[in-house]
Amino acid sequence: MARPVTLFTGQWADMPLEALARQAGQWGFDGLELACWGDHFEVDRALESDGYVREKRALLDGLGLSCLAISNHLVGQCTCDPIDARHKDILPGRIWGDGDPEGVRRRAAEEMKATARAAKLFGVDTVNGFTGSSVWAKLYFFPPTSQSHIDSGYRDFAERWLPILEVFQEQQVRFALEVHPTEIAYDIVTAHRALEAIRHHPSFGFNFDPSHLIPQLINPVFFLDDFKDRIFHVHIKDARVQADGRSSILSSHLDFGDHRRGWDFVSPGRGGVQWDQVMRALNRIGYQGPLSIEWEDSGMDRNWGAPEALAMVRRQDFAPSGVAFDAAFSGD
Repeated sequence: MARPVTLFTGQWADMPLEALARQAGQWGFDGLELACWGDHFEVDRALESDGYVREKRALLDGLGLSCLAISNHLVGQCTCDPIDARHKDILPGRIWGDGDPEGVRRRAAEEMKATARAAKLFGVDTVNGFTGSSVWAKLYFFPPTSQSHIDSGYRDFAERWLPILEVFQEQQVRFALEVHPTEIAYDIVTAHRALEAIRHHPSFGFNFDPSHLIPQLINPVFFLDDFKDRIFHVHIKDARVQADGRSSILSSHLDFGDHRRGWDFVSPGRGGVQWDQVMRALNRIGYQGPLSIEWEDSGMDRNWGAPEALAMVRRQDFAPSGVAFDAAFSGD
């Protein structure tokens, strides 16, 4: 049975949800993964009004669209980050407040707890997002950085996120961290370290997004093999490494879309992700959740690229075989 293919609305938050939902339905998507920004899914309004939740569901149901996950990346980023002026641009004013960093982090943590409650009311059992990290900026160890210093960053993550995860567990909702540079987990080693820090809390897992592993020269299949019981959600997103001896995978402080970058996001199927291998690995670990297209390509019109990506996923997604190919030759 084919997995449902959904569209993550985060990169479409400039569009009203109703207009985007109609467009996604016409393209043939099975559902939407709603971002908790724009007018797509507002956590505070979901908790204030049963009518708000019913209206959102009625809109999607009326168009034949499901919603199997919501995502609150922007607020989640601010739970552990060293807060600066950039964070003001991604936060609602009620969470930014006066901008005092610790106050922002604490309000962001409360909002993530509220997101779990809102997800439960909406009938969704998975929230995708970010955690931020107090030690990501220490990626290159100079001035010399001890492991005890890095350990303090993982302790900080655990202290801030264990109370959040308790609320997720109470609500029977899972949090899926999108493993990503700037997060407490950005590769296989740091994903293991994050899990150890929170004592393998049952409500914490991963939103698998291979586009963030490809530029780091990590084989995404290895990630699936290591965390087969913690893959709560999947993003279909692609990236292309184009380091040419002049540019590097550190991106040279260049904007996305700049041709001089050493890597960039591209429409799914046009980058370095080997989707056949990924689908086989998802089959092997028994993942039957949504395949959610997170569409990002600075060089392509999104209204052209999203349906192309959908067609690619439909071609690549296949069910595992229930019989060995050479069973017909067996004498048993």
